[in-house]
Amino acid sequence: MSAPIGIDELLERVRTGYTRVDAGEAYAASRAGAVLVDIRYQALRERDGLIPGALVVERNELEWRLDPHGSHRLAEATSHDLQVVVICNEGYASSLAAASLHALGLHRATDLTGGFQAWKAAGLPVTPT
Repeated sequence: MSAPIGIDELLERVRTGYTRVDAGEAYAASRAGAVLVDIRYQALRERDGLIPGALVVERNELEWRLDPHGSHRLAEATSHDLQVVVICNEGYASSLAAASLHALGLHRATDLTGGFQAWKAAGLPVTPT
């Protein structure tokens, strides 16, 4: 049995499996057809607002909603080639979520470095709730 690793090492490992995007790149990707997926919990969405056009999917439902072969998939989950940018509050939970989507075969899944807070700090569109 191998020695346990900490969360910092786990994040480092999963992030080597894909290229993360910054706020400007996420915005450009969404304009080009990528699906932005906001996994923040409701209290954060209520406090800070929403990214216009982003799908809101609670983290505990993410894989079920985005699996193109899943019985509970969203209409947007059309294929494993779907480009998805996962957004959490600060860019930590979204990295683990993106890695999970890769494990499901969504090879173009990534996450937003710095999360929603980076999006907001970049002056990108936010809608109050």
